[in-house]
Amino acid sequence: MNLDLQPTLTGKLVELRPLGAEDFDALYAAASDPLIWEQHPERRHERAVFEQFFAGAMESGGALAVIERKTGKVIGTSRYARLVPGEQVEIGWTFLERAYWGGEYNGEMKRLMLEHAFRFVERVVFTVAEKNLRSQKAVEKIGGVRVGTERRTGPEGAPQENVVFAITKEAWKAVHA
Repeated sequence: MNLDLQPTLTGKLVELRPLGAEDFDALYAAASDPLIWEQHPERRHERAVFEQFFAGAMESGGALAVIERKTGKVIGTSRYARLVPGEQVEIGWTFLERAYWGGEYNGEMKRLMLEHAFRFVERVVFTVAEKNLRSQKAVEKIGGVRVGTERRTGPEGAPQENVVFAITKEAWKAVHA
């Protein structure tokens, strides 16, 4: 059985569900704060840049809308990508409105995604831009271990250095059993 890249996952604070075209306006509103992107190589608060990001999310087949359960409001997104069946999947392209930073919301979102993924794969990876220290710390906070670097094509086709983190199913179970 393969990993469903667009499940509906429900926690106490958030629900994750498949991202749909109808989510564009709400997700753009969530992304429109320039401070969210100050350490990120792309300025997704700019509409044209966000439109490209959203189109990529829709094409990926793994994008999820993050909904605050109390209000029903779209507060961000994340996605599964680069699945190697039975082996690994990447979680990334994640952002939340700043009001939801620093703890419970990101932690619950990632816990839901990791628990779902570990039903099907042995390892989850996270690839974070080298200068995005805030996101690197967030990945470490949920148990990500730095395993190397990777060069990818970044904004406008420029090469971008990234830090790669991983969490194995075995390590996750040891902490969350």
